[in-house]
Amino acid sequence: MTPHHTPAPPAPTLTDNLGRTINYVRLAVTDRCNLNCRYCRPKGPCDEPRRELLSYEELERLTRLLVEMGVSKVRITGGEPLVRHGMLDFMRRLQAIDGLHQLALTTNATLLGPRLADLRALNLAGLNISLDTLRPERFAAITGQNLFADVFAVIEEAIFTGIPVKINAVVQEGINTDELLDLARLAADRPIQVRFIEPMPFDGGNSFVAGNWNLARLEQHFREHLPDVREAPTAGATARVLQAAGFKGSIGLIGGYSRCFCATCNKIRITPQGMLKTCLYDDGVLDLKEVLRSGSSDRELAEMIRACLGRRHADGFAAAEQRKKKGLPGSCASMATIGG
Repeated sequence: MTPHHTPAPPAPTLTDNLGRTINYVRLAVTDRCNLNCRYCRPKGPCDEPRRELLSYEELERLTRLLVEMGVSKVRITGGEPLVRHGMLDFMRRLQAIDGLHQLALTTNATLLGPRLADLRALNLAGLNISLDTLRPERFAAITGQNLFADVFAVIEEAIFTGIPVKINAVVQEGINTDELLDLARLAADRPIQVRFIEPMPFDGGNSFVAGNWNLARLEQHFREHLPDVREAPTAGATARVLQAAGFKGSIGLIGGYSRCFCATCNKIRITPQGMLKTCLYDDGVLDLKEVLRSGSSDRELAEMIRACLGRRHADGFAAAEQRKKKGLPGSCASMATIGG
């Protein structure tokens, strides 16, 4: 007799009003950071008050619920996540959630060294590390800390341990654009992806001006100066991936300001203070902290989240336009407050 096999139940799916599947959440655990990068934190006065963070218990509850709803990937962001006490224990609890297939971390790597072995044991899906320059004096000018040697050594060690590594470099016109090729060539003999990110209007000020180094110019630059550059096929990825001949790794281009990946966007964000964002450019669509602390059940919370996804903007331009209609500033929020 052929044994009877009960098929596994279908995986839950979470979709928005335009049919985009949501399976990825960026979970910001703090807005604090030990660096002061010029494109991420306020250059001048900003009216954003410091508010209470979500507790680890609240973050875990949200993550469990979102996984039950269809999320399979969580990226921990900040601020700098590792400045928050107890982060590794929290990540272990997340990694134990049934149905969570990928747990990743974005970090500036300054506090990473003593934690690498523990992170390796967590079997992270990826480690994204910020590095905007290969010049120590320029690193200090951008970040406010003279820590380039420490960060680069930790990057090399992370690669050696086998953790999948991506380097995030924010393109800053007149500051690091003369190093773009040097940064890209880190992927020549390392199995990493070096990703170049358009600057975005989230520095905590109100004086953002889009530069000339947009996605098209970046791609042209690399095609002209690197050997036999070809685009690698990707499905629903944030980055456009380029492969240069002979490179062990790859180059990624992220058009955060161009907003060219909105049609396939599969992610939502939770800010350090518990605001749900269905788009990087919206002003927040649900105060999860208030809902969590009002005694709402998981079922009620899930219904609220689905309702927010049911009125998600088509793209970041539409979300920004809605902010303008509300009379909100377009660029006062800092990336640290939004959550990476």
